[in-house]
Amino acid sequence: MRRVSALTVAAILGIALYFTLSWGFDGLRVLTSPNYGLEEVWRSQTIFAIGRVAGLGPVGLIKLAAFFGAVKLAVAGICGLHLLDRLRCLAGGQANSEILEGALILVVAISIMSAGPAVWSDNAELAREQVVQLILATVATALCIVERRHGRQDGQAEAAEAASHA
Repeated sequence: MRRVSALTVAAILGIALYFTLSWGFDGLRVLTSPNYGLEEVWRSQTIFAIGRVAGLGPVGLIKLAAFFGAVKLAVAGICGLHLLDRLRCLAGGQANSEILEGALILVVAISIMSAGPAVWSDNAELAREQVVQLILATVATALCIVERRHGRQDGQAEAAEAASHA
């Protein structure tokens, strides 16, 4: 029986912990701010760029900023649930990584949308942050796919072994 390496699982856990903490704090910061994070000029460039393209007014910008904050908090919650699911699996069982993959797809989408305004405004720090998050989400998604493939192959091997003994 082939097992997914402990390094793969550790990398997935590390990336999930990163997004739980960083996006959780960022989502809380946005949602607890009186202006939904729009007072931070460099961090809110994505909201202003999307609002400009969509033709949003001040109320629309506030709603969009609140939406991004809620999505970041939801992604952090999903990553936290995945961490708890992995801890539960230490006692036995299989972790469900599909929910984490869904959260990582949201991370990729938001990182791509946020990277454009960061590059256009020559904000290297914000662009670097978005690229790092994009790379981490991509690596975690690839590792989840590898883990799922090995799980299927293990299940097929066990079924073939059970059929040969019957």
